[in-house]
Amino acid sequence: MARLPRLSVPGYPHLLVQRSVAGQAAFLAETDYQFMLSELRSLSRRHEVAIHAYALMPDQFHLLVTPSDARSLSLAMQALGRRYVRDFNRRHGRSGTLWQARFRCTVIDPENFLLPCSLFVELGPERAQRVTDARLYPWSSLSHHLGLQVDPAITEHAEVWKLGNTPFERQAEYRRLSEGGLPEPEVGKIHNAVEHGWALGDGSFLRELSSKTERRLAPLPVGRPRRAAGTSGNSSSQVR
Repeated sequence: MARLPRLSVPGYPHLLVQRSVAGQAAFLAETDYQFMLSELRSLSRRHEVAIHAYALMPDQFHLLVTPSDARSLSLAMQALGRRYVRDFNRRHGRSGTLWQARFRCTVIDPENFLLPCSLFVELGPERAQRVTDARLYPWSSLSHHLGLQVDPAITEHAEVWKLGNTPFERQAEYRRLSEGGLPEPEVGKIHNAVEHGWALGDGSFLRELSSKTERRLAPLPVGRPRRAAGTSGNSSSQVR
C-alpha cells in the first residue's frame, strides 16, 4: 500500500520526532547540542516556523512547532538535516548519513493537546531515563517554561499565555503541570499519533482540519462494513 504523504497544515501546531539511523549517536559533545540549537533558532526565523518546545537527546530530537505555510516545515527540516550532518561529520571525522529519511509528524488540536504535547516533548528525557528529573536536563525547553532561563528559540503559543496573567503565574502553573506528569494513556495516545501521522484531536477538530487538507486524518475503520438493515447475507433465505 502506498505511503500517505506527511500531514502538514499551516497555522496549526505540529509535533515531530526525528531519529538517527539505527539508533546511532547524533549528539556526541556539548558543541553538537549547541550547534543544533543555533540552527533551530536560525531556521525558525528563516522559514517562519515557530518553535514552542524541544528536547534534544543523544539519538533523536522532538519538536513542537507551528509552520507558517504548507512547505515551511519540510524546507526547514531539510535544511536542518543537511547543515547539521555536514557540521557533525566534519567535527567528528566521519561521513555518511545520520538521520532517518523521514521525520515522524502529527498535527494537533491546540486547545486540547498543545500543553500535553509540550510536556510530552520536555518530559521525554526523563521517560527515556536520560535523567531522573526532567528539570535537570540541559537540552530541552522545560527550563524556559519554568522561568529558570529565557530561551531565544522559543515562541510561546497562545495556550501557554492562558495559564496566567503574568509570567510568574504562567511559570508556576506550568511547573504544577510538569510535576504532575502525563498519564500513561495520554502518552500512548500522543506517541501513536506522531508515529503513524494521524491528526490528534476530537471529532470537531478533525472536521475543521478536513476542510484544509485532502490527506486522510485518521485510520480507516477495522473490520467488515456493517450490513444495511433488512438485508441478508444468505441468498438461500430469499423467497422462491
